[in-house]
Amino acid sequence: MDPADEINKVARIQQLIHAYRVRGHLMADTDPLEYVQRKHPDLNILTYGLTLWDLDREWPTGGFGGKPMLKFRHILGVLRDAYCRTTGIEYMHIQDPEQRKWFQDKLEHPYSKPSREEQLRIVSKLNSAEAFETFLQTKFVGQKRFSLEGGESLIPLLDAIISNAADDGLDEVAIGMAHRGRLNVLTNIAGKTYAQVFREFEGIQDPRSVQGSGDVKYHLGTEGTFTSDNGNETKVYLAANPSHLEAGDAVLEGVVRAKQDRLDQGESFPVLPIMVHGDAAFAGQGVVAETLNLSQLRGYRTGGTIHIVVNNQVGFTTAPSSSRSSVYSTDVAKMIQAPVFHVNGDDPEAVVRIAQLAYAFQQRFHKDVVIDMVCYRRRGHNEGDDPSMTQPLMYNLIEAKRSVRKLYTEALIGRGDITEDEADQLLRDYQERLERVFAETHAAQTSPIPIVTGDSQAVSDLERPYSQRTEDGDNSPAETAISTETLAKIGHAHMAIPDGFTVHPKLKALLEKRDVMSREGNIDWGFGELAAFGSLLMEGVPVRLAGQDSRRGTFVQRHAVFHDRANGDEWTPLSELSDDQAKFFIYDSLLSEYAAMGFEYGYSVEQPDALVLWEAQFGDFANGAQTVMDEFISSAEQKWGQRSSLVLLLPHGYEGQGPDHSSARIERYLQMCAEENMIVANPTTPASHFHLLRRQAYNRPRKPLIVFTPKQLLRLKAAASSVEDFTTGAFRKVIGDTSAKDAAAVERVILVSGRLYYDLAAAANRADDSKTAIIRLEQLYPLPLEEIHAELAKYPNATLVWAQDEPANQGPWPFIGLNLAPELDRKLTLVSRPASASTATGSAKRHAVELERLVKEAFTKN
Repeated sequence: MDPADEINKVARIQQLIHAYRVRGHLMADTDPLEYVQRKHPDLNILTYGLTLWDLDREWPTGGFGGKPMLKFRHILGVLRDAYCRTTGIEYMHIQDPEQRKWFQDKLEHPYSKPSREEQLRIVSKLNSAEAFETFLQTKFVGQKRFSLEGGESLIPLLDAIISNAADDGLDEVAIGMAHRGRLNVLTNIAGKTYAQVFREFEGIQDPRSVQGSGDVKYHLGTEGTFTSDNGNETKVYLAANPSHLEAGDAVLEGVVRAKQDRLDQGESFPVLPIMVHGDAAFAGQGVVAETLNLSQLRGYRTGGTIHIVVNNQVGFTTAPSSSRSSVYSTDVAKMIQAPVFHVNGDDPEAVVRIAQLAYAFQQRFHKDVVIDMVCYRRRGHNEGDDPSMTQPLMYNLIEAKRSVRKLYTEALIGRGDITEDEADQLLRDYQERLERVFAETHAAQTSPIPIVTGDSQAVSDLERPYSQRTEDGDNSPAETAISTETLAKIGHAHMAIPDGFTVHPKLKALLEKRDVMSREGNIDWGFGELAAFGSLLMEGVPVRLAGQDSRRGTFVQRHAVFHDRANGDEWTPLSELSDDQAKFFIYDSLLSEYAAMGFEYGYSVEQPDALVLWEAQFGDFANGAQTVMDEFISSAEQKWGQRSSLVLLLPHGYEGQGPDHSSARIERYLQMCAEENMIVANPTTPASHFHLLRRQAYNRPRKPLIVFTPKQLLRLKAAASSVEDFTTGAFRKVIGDTSAKDAAAVERVILVSGRLYYDLAAAANRADDSKTAIIRLEQLYPLPLEEIHAELAKYPNATLVWAQDEPANQGPWPFIGLNLAPELDRKLTLVSRPASASTATGSAKRHAVELERLVKEAFTKN
């Protein structure tokens, strides 16, 4: 043989090895519904000029397979074992050579089956999973439960990951998942009893769940304990989630980050996040990409998430060919160089092996990893559905299939891994589990009282997570003022410039100004807000603020973090107020609203003692996170007993800058207000904002707070506050007319909320108007009726006007007209811009004309 050809063939074999590493997944047998002889030209030995005659010759391997020389037949065997059995692995897109080598070391060796103990545990878990679903199917025929049938391997998969986590001493595993399989996970992973889960199916109402409207069982969150085979325990947190696909992804990450910040163990990441997705949703929902993009950012890192895609190969009734353009539903994960495992759900041994590998990778590199478990749904989208109408061929195959449990048990017997006696024992074990479910459920059905749990306010017999149980009771601080010394200290901290730190020339004056204003007054919005944060930090309340450009502030107003002009070093004055202060976290977020707001909501849920804020760059940016607003912030307490004190800072103000970025859509938030579910405020002074934030930190029970923050007022001299405004009093929901007027002579009262107040006050001042009083509503919801009545009672002879910048169909008026007007003893007349489809005009000149007309009309007697 020509020596040159020999060398050439060695190179070609290396090419083939590389091809298997990159494309081997395309030949893997990952579909449990039908076996297809898959092939790809890149994996054909003929493509590389290799032949059958080369199979039994030894070739240099370059270290492949752990040996310097191997027969080509053996090389092919190892490659097919590693990359083409029932598992396909994508990792060669990862740029880090250490991570690629880690995979090669783990994968490239001949197949070895698991130990008998592992096999028996897998069967045991499949028994539990199937017994649960079989019981539900026979007992509660036709009731929606989103069964796991067809994807039962999810239970041994989760069991393997969480067992490793428990044995490694992780503090907790937090799971976020959609409905499918959730009830099964509650009993077989989170340690809930069958009775707790099934009681609701009988229609027995928990008499304790009177605080809200409740939700279906497969949306509820809870906490439990998981015990590994070795007797090690770890906590299991199952996040509450709504039906909105993937909406809970970022929320779970926020919960986990809050848990880790509280444990404060640095890079050890003692809480493991696991997310269970559907295939169609993983490919189709943009929030998946947003959440993946959080994974390595310093304000959002959680040490790597294990993503499990329960790949039913259909989304509701839509086939993959209509639901994605990518080859795999998981391709979006490649953007963060996450490895992806595609595994056949009918091979539970492979599923468990991949689970262990994914966990090992996550622990080693603290990066996200994706498991694509290819399976099917036996009963369609839900138990009342007939999937054969839209997927006739698929469901012909499914109806003929035996369950994963049966197939695996038969395979173990057929391979001689277990004896007939052991198989009989496994069958008896399965039947005993079924009987135990029957017995426990019967006991629950015949009991008129709720299942006993450790939570006195359990929702539908499921304990709330611990963070939700620590804050029962009411508290609303009567005073939120701080001492003059504290205020001065916060101001002076801005003069404690670190040695060698070069302040940007444009900011030197600001630092000096903050020191002066903290003692002499004329406090602007930026410093008023920092005074709220700083005083809370000194009182031991952690503060976390994240948003687009929040460290500096969109309007160059906050400057919470300073950057060295020479070397880029950072200095945060509020982090150096006292030795025993709480932590101040402030981050510039990614340019996302949906995932970013969801993350902060989750953080707030889990950190009841912290003030957590999310800031929109402009108020209308929050439109992109409307799902988080609808599904979590406005209704989670009523649905799941889940409280949050998240603050949304939404810049709002009509200044002639066009329709985008004028309106934060006040009307939308007020429309969602009911049952005192949240607080909506529109403060007009730095001191009002200061007291509002401090009240929010201490208010119990916790409620979300929506703050419409200003733009123009950030630097308006008329809006500045005195030192005394911070060192006395509390948040005033209503601010009466501050000018000295003869109340009996007042003929007109203008009610207003927000920026427009200053235009009205200036006009009244110019006209020396003593017949008009202007009252500000600083809080819009809960509507402060008592305070409004008290102010209006001072002016018994006056007519009433509601004035607003926003068009008549927007802003506070739709809410005020419906809720305040009927409560008044006089007619309330609206003065506003005409109803409009757009939020504001794009012409600065037209804006000025509209404003002049609006202000004039507000003072004009009818």
